[in-house]
Amino acid sequence: MNPALDSIFDLLVIGGGINGAGIARDAAGRGLSVLLVEKADLARATSSAATKLIHGGLRYLEQYEFRLVREALAEREVLLHLAPHIIWPLRFVMPHDAHLRPAWMIRIGLFLYDHLGGRTTLPGSSGVDLAHGPEGRELKPDFTRGFAYSDCWVDDARLVVLNAVSLRDLGGTVLTRTALTAARRVGDIWQAEILDEQTGENRTVAARGLVNAAGPWVGEVLSGAIGRNTANSVRHIKGSHIVVPRLFEGTHAFIFQHPDRRVIFAIPYQDRFTLVGTTDIPYDGDLAQPSIDQAEIDYLCAAVSRYFAKPVTPADVVWSYSGVRPLYDDGSDNPSAVTRDYVLELDGDRPPLLSVYGGKLTTYRKLAEHALEKLGPFYPGMKPAWTHDGVLPGGDFAGRTFKGVVTDLVAAFPGIDRNLLATFARRHGTRTAAMLGDARASADLGQDFGGGLHAREIDWLIREEWAVTAEDVLWRRTKLGLHLPPGGAQQVARYMATR
Repeated sequence: MNPALDSIFDLLVIGGGINGAGIARDAAGRGLSVLLVEKADLARATSSAATKLIHGGLRYLEQYEFRLVREALAEREVLLHLAPHIIWPLRFVMPHDAHLRPAWMIRIGLFLYDHLGGRTTLPGSSGVDLAHGPEGRELKPDFTRGFAYSDCWVDDARLVVLNAVSLRDLGGTVLTRTALTAARRVGDIWQAEILDEQTGENRTVAARGLVNAAGPWVGEVLSGAIGRNTANSVRHIKGSHIVVPRLFEGTHAFIFQHPDRRVIFAIPYQDRFTLVGTTDIPYDGDLAQPSIDQAEIDYLCAAVSRYFAKPVTPADVVWSYSGVRPLYDDGSDNPSAVTRDYVLELDGDRPPLLSVYGGKLTTYRKLAEHALEKLGPFYPGMKPAWTHDGVLPGGDFAGRTFKGVVTDLVAAFPGIDRNLLATFARRHGTRTAAMLGDARASADLGQDFGGGLHAREIDWLIREEWAVTAEDVLWRRTKLGLHLPPGGAQQVARYMATR
C-alpha cells in the first residue's frame, strides 16, 4: 500500500474532471492534505468532450444567466493569464441572419458581453463587412454583414491534467484508474473503500471531508457508494461535435445562429480541420460511452451548410466525439435552456459532504473557490484563496509572449526543429525543457510515431502525467490522434506496453 494512504487526509475528492481537479488543487494550496480519486483517466469524460472554449457564453444572455456570464467573462481574463500555453484568444465572427435575431438585439447583447466582466485584455466587439472582407470568402453571398467578438480557445484535457500536476506539486496524491466503491461516516471521519481497477486491489482510506465531483456520476456516487437518498437530480444532456476537413481560411472562428434559436460553432482545429458543435439532447444511455447518432450528424451538417457556400455532408466527417453534461435539474423542458450554472450542495453533518452539479470549463476555478468557502467552517486553519494568481504548470512566462518562450527554446535546443518546439510548447509551456531533458537533436527524441509525437514525450506523459493507454496520449494529452499515419495508434500502444 502507498504509505501516504495510511494517514487521514483532510479532503477526499472523487472525480478527476475539471471540477474535481480544480477543487483538489485549490484545497492543497490552502494547506489541506488531499487525495484525488478518478475511476478512469483524468478528463476521460465530459471535461475532454467540450467545445474547448473559455468563454462567457453569449447565448446565455438570452436565458438571463447574467451572474454566470459575468463570472465567466471575468474568469476568461484570469485563465488567459494563468495558462497562456494552452489558452489563447480567438476571434468569433457571427454572420447576421435578420430572420432569426434583429441587428439591434445582437448589438445590445455584444455591448453587455463587452462590459459585464471587466474586459481588459481582449479586443471588444465590432461590425464585419462579409461582402468584401476575408471572413466572408467561404460563406454564401446572402450574408453580407456580421459581427465579431472575442473569447478564448483552451486545450480542455490539458487544463485538467495541469491542475492535477499542480495538485501533486503541492503535496496532494492523485490516483487514477481507482474507483470509490463505498464511503461511510465513522465519527468525525469518512471511511472510504477504493478499488484499483488495474490490479484489483481494495484499499481503505480515511478523510475529514468528502467532495463528490463525479460529473455525470454524481447521483450514482450519492445513491450507490455513499448510500444517501437525495431529492436533487442531475439532467444528463448529451453534446456532440464533428470534425471535418478545414472549411475556411483564417484564424477566426464562426458562431452561427440556427432557426431553433441555438448557436453552432465552427472553429479551426489542429491546423487541418474544423470543429463543429454542439448538440443538446437529453441522454439516458451509457454514461461512460456516449456517441453521436446520425440525427446529430445531420443536424450539425445542415446547420453549417446554411452558411457555407460549399455544403458540409456526413461523408465529410473524419471524427466525432460526445460528452454528457451533468446539469442541475432546474425543471426546464428545453435541454438547451437548462441552467449551465453550477450548484454546490453541502451536507452539513460532520464530517462534511459536498456534491457538485453542473459547471463549465471557464468557471472551474471560481467553482473551486466557492466549494472551499462552503467547506471553510470545517477547516478553521485553512489558508485563504490563492488561485487567482496561481499560474498553472508551464504557464510561468515571466513577462514573455508565447513566441518569446519558443524563441528561448530554439536557443536552448538548436538541433530540434522550431515548429516541433512550438508544438511542444503549446502542450508543456515552460516545462518543455524538462520534458526534452538532454535531447539536443531530433534523433534524441526517440521513435517518431508521426504527427510530431515522439517516444521521449510519451515517456514524459507516462512518468509525469498519469498516461496509461494510447488513448490517453493521443486524444487527451496531445490531441494527435487525427495526425498519425495508419497503424500509428497501434504502434503507440505497443510502445507503451513496454514502458
